[in-house]
Amino acid sequence: MPQVEIKIGGRSFEVACQPGEEPFLQSAAGMLDAEAAELSAQIGRMPEARMLLMAGLMLADKTAGLEDRVKEAEDRTAALTAELEELKARPAPEPERVEVPVMPEGVTETLAELAARAESLADEVEEKAQ
Repeated sequence: MPQVEIKIGGRSFEVACQPGEEPFLQSAAGMLDAEAAELSAQIGRMPEARMLLMAGLMLADKTAGLEDRVKEAEDRTAALTAELEELKARPAPEPERVEVPVMPEGVTETLAELAARAESLADEVEEKAQ
């Protein structure tokens, strides 16, 4: 088993771990050291066992808070997934009927004839006016 030296609160410790777990142990020790440093800054020097206990409790408190947030996120995801499945299971809405006004062909021809007559009358009026 590999032996890894870690530093927590300015103190060195030799810890054994499984092969390949060294980076995880170093990461965990780094988190514990950060909490211990915060404690030392607030309280000052304290016995090793008390420092490790308090730092561990602070990490446990943070972990519990994160677990609560994860649980809330999982619950929200489950609710949204259920809502999505419900929406997928619903039948498609009936298509909306939209009526677009269309001018009948005869009206267009009649308007063209009226326009031609109006132009013809306008020409006649102009001729008589001259």
